[in-house]
Amino acid sequence: MAKFELVMPKLGESIIEATITKWLKNPGDTIEEDDAILEIATDKVDSEIPSPIDGKLTEVFFAEGDIVAVGAIIGIIEMDGDAEEEAPSEKEIPAQSKIDEINKEIETASKIAEGNEEETPSTGSFSDATRFYSPLVKSIAKEENISLSELEKIPGSGKDSRLTKQDLINYLENRNKPQTALTKAPPSQPAKIPAAEVSVGTGDRIEEMGRMRKLIADHMVMSKQVSPHVTSFIEADVTKIVNWRNKVKDPFLKREGEKITFTPIFIDVAAKALRDYPGLNVSVDGTKIIFRKNINIGMAAALPDGNLIVPVIKNADQKNLIGMTKTVNDLAKRARANKLTPDEISGGTFTVTNFGSFDSLTGTPIINQPQVAILGLGAIVKRPVVIETPEGDTIGIRSIMMLSLAYDHRVVDGALGGMYLKRLREYIENFDINQSL
Repeated sequence: MAKFELVMPKLGESIIEATITKWLKNPGDTIEEDDAILEIATDKVDSEIPSPIDGKLTEVFFAEGDIVAVGAIIGIIEMDGDAEEEAPSEKEIPAQSKIDEINKEIETASKIAEGNEEETPSTGSFSDATRFYSPLVKSIAKEENISLSELEKIPGSGKDSRLTKQDLINYLENRNKPQTALTKAPPSQPAKIPAAEVSVGTGDRIEEMGRMRKLIADHMVMSKQVSPHVTSFIEADVTKIVNWRNKVKDPFLKREGEKITFTPIFIDVAAKALRDYPGLNVSVDGTKIIFRKNINIGMAAALPDGNLIVPVIKNADQKNLIGMTKTVNDLAKRARANKLTPDEISGGTFTVTNFGSFDSLTGTPIINQPQVAILGLGAIVKRPVVIETPEGDTIGIRSIMMLSLAYDHRVVDGALGGMYLKRLREYIENFDINQSL
């Protein structure tokens, strides 16, 4: 029988490990190609790992809850036929030396997951650590003679306050500098404020946050701590867009089998305005401003369980309205079905969130780090407004929307935020009602 090594797949840019949350198949189970074998979780998304072949799962090397590096062997699938008959591309049973190496890697990974590393001269025993430390962080700590007690005091920006390589580098850069009350915490890592004590009354129901809700909560708190938020508002007359959509939506649905909502239209004009004002399509790294080449717009989407996810439309400024509509519909559909890939929810440079879908007039959204701005779309409502004409002013019924822009005041001032909103309104109110889809 030939054997196939099942490995932890590459899960997207910058993701180097994942947690096994559930095995869907057990050793001895027969598996068909594309059957889901296990569920994994990263800091960005939950995913199912399908089988690339038919066969029988004979071994698994990691338990549920273990943290596994990308590329590590996590199981063995036994295939019908002799190993000699398999094509050269098929993986055969490794030699004994390879098996020993795999077992050693598995043992090391298991110890890392449990926090039971050997004692090193510089750090002490990691069995006493209160959080997870990656092998790279431990290596740097050893080289720099950082004790475990000192390591434990360094604020971490990763999941569950995990200490990242960059956190440690930032700490080392300031380690030997004189510390004052204003310089003890780097600008990007402010000291955490302890939460207020909460009392529980008779009849109150206590429910533990789910994994995704914990991630959202941590991300929102971090964003408010990192970025000084300012929100500007502007009203826009969207009557032309409303009338145009009403005219084209039925023919478009019949021809393309797709609904056209307001979301792709506003993402389209948001991308155009970002081309005009690239200072909003940036990220901040310490005292450096990174101007993004691509305009990748995230669209905040509410999930059926009440959580939130932000799929990303890559190169949004290069899509026509048909392409934008199909992309938005596809991402929204697969987001609700939990079928997004890690790459599809990463790499965003700007975010749009639609308060109007819940009839809210406006809102003050929280920036999706490491971006510096997020656009909020309010509900479209009909109002009596003053209409200026060459013949004089008149009052008419128009469809009005409130737009809100929250931005990071470290790098975006009120002038830039206001100019972006004004340009956005110009694109909306001068929408070409004669364009076809």
